[in-house]
Amino acid sequence: MSAIKKLASQTAIYGLSSIVGRFINYLLVLLHTRVLTDQADFGVVGEIYAYVTFINIIYLFGMETAYFRFSSKNPAERSEYYSSSSTAILVVSIFFSGLLIALAPYLNNLLITDAQAQSYYKVEYIIWFALIMGFDAITAIPFARLRQENRPIKFVSIKIFNILVNVFLNLFFLWFCPFWIERHPESWLTAIYDPSNNVAYIFISNLVASGLTILFLYRELIGIQIKIKWAILKPMLVYGFPLLFAGLAGMMNETFGRIMLKYLLPGSAEENLAQLGIYNAAYKLSIFMTLAIQAFRMAAEPFFFSLSKQEESRLIYARVMTYFIIVCAVIFLGVSLNLNIAGLYIGENYREGLFVVPSLLMANLFLGVYYNLSIWYKLADKTIYSIYFTIFGALVTVIFNILWIPTFGYEGSSWATLVCYILMAFVCYLIGQRYYKVPYNMIKFVGYLIFALILYTVGYYMRLHLYNPNTYLGFLYTNLLIVIFIAVAYLIERKTFKPKHVENSNHQ
Repeated sequence: MSAIKKLASQTAIYGLSSIVGRFINYLLVLLHTRVLTDQADFGVVGEIYAYVTFINIIYLFGMETAYFRFSSKNPAERSEYYSSSSTAILVVSIFFSGLLIALAPYLNNLLITDAQAQSYYKVEYIIWFALIMGFDAITAIPFARLRQENRPIKFVSIKIFNILVNVFLNLFFLWFCPFWIERHPESWLTAIYDPSNNVAYIFISNLVASGLTILFLYRELIGIQIKIKWAILKPMLVYGFPLLFAGLAGMMNETFGRIMLKYLLPGSAEENLAQLGIYNAAYKLSIFMTLAIQAFRMAAEPFFFSLSKQEESRLIYARVMTYFIIVCAVIFLGVSLNLNIAGLYIGENYREGLFVVPSLLMANLFLGVYYNLSIWYKLADKTIYSIYFTIFGALVTVIFNILWIPTFGYEGSSWATLVCYILMAFVCYLIGQRYYKVPYNMIKFVGYLIFALILYTVGYYMRLHLYNPNTYLGFLYTNLLIVIFIAVAYLIERKTFKPKHVENSNHQ
């Protein structure tokens, strides 16, 4: 239990930058979906960020995980791994950002599918994001070093600073400027604010925040010796390149549906972008699950590597999975059964898409299960399997999105995401047990998920036929179901909370 407590504490610390910081950032959804009254504008924001998250994988090409792996195995050469991986990322970032900037006019034309869509895209967007992706890539290994050296306070502080700058600038441009100019038409703010171009200010805010982050990592960055030691970098590339392709395929699983809505829906580009905007807003409500998974991953990866040589490591991995599923099931119930409250975060124009949130939450839960299971190929140095799994998932995503989007719209995309992550987790488990057997209690895992789905179904039926969920009594009834799930999970797992010496004394 002490190892699991350490993981929980690290998850809480690293999760602070994600949960608190991202929650602050999440408030921007409230602002964006009210300021961007044209749903197509928010669709453009969602589309461009979908492309960016995909391209970010290329900038890092698996170096972050490779740095963790090799610097942990060879502590004496940690600085060599740090400098070689950072220099490689710097070279790649300069090359790709320069290429994107040079091709920006051509790439912008590719995004414009008809005359109606022309007003929604600007060449500057591509230039700004070429710089953003370069800045973020350059800071990736310094941030990884902070995590590896167990320096969570500085890590969290810089991450939250980045988010606060982004939020402040969004509020300044999208709320304060129009508010002030309306009352003072002659204000100097009219020189920097154009009310017809609110999307641009969202991207500019991100650019400034990413640039300032580099300044706060100054000490870590000057510690990089600009050199590449091939004997150091080569095994990192061999280890990391499969993760690059896996990351690209994996990101396709997350972003393909949103990108293809514009192309597969039967309406005009403007109408399809509006549907993408609605779906993007609904997707944001799955952030609670996403945050929990991200916080867990940031702490779990170095934790699992450090634990791998211990005798009971595999038992601990199995127990961690149990607790992970319980926590994620509670998040699923908490959001899905309170959509009438959670939905208030997005503008009224976007709430018609709330019905897809439960399927997106469950999809993210299975993605978290897959991340848990995938530790086997990282520890067994069989990262090639990450390519197989994620390409398999990408094929599932592409096929089902193409089949379902034209008929079911963005609901079909949400179901495609769920099917993809369920199948990826299932295949990863089956093959992983052959190479790196971990005693997962699959009956218990499936039981918890089925129980959570039963409680959700009961709550959904009760809201439709028995009570108004917007009343205090309705809120009480709904959340009583969550309490029931927690109570049942506690009764089942309470023995595992006891230290070993207590269990032994009870048997004597």
